[in-house]
Amino acid sequence: MEARFIDLEMRISHQEDMIDELNKVIYQQRNRMDILEAAIAELARRLAEKGNNSVTLTHEKPPHY
Repeated sequence: MEARFIDLEMRISHQEDMIDELNKVIYQQRNRMDILEAAIAELARRLAEKGNNSVTLTHEKPPHY
C-alpha cells in the first residue's frame, strides 16, 4: 500500500512539473503573439497612411515577358 502512495506522489509531482512547463510555454507564446499583433497593427497603420493611391495592384505582365 505504501508503494502505491509513493507511486501516486511521484506521478503528481511529475504532473505538477509538466503543468509548470506548459504554463511557461503558454506565457511565452502569448508574449510573442502580442509582439506580432503590434507589428501587424503598425504595418496596417503605415499602409493606411500611404493610401491606396500609391499602392497599385495591376494584373499586367512585367516588362521582361
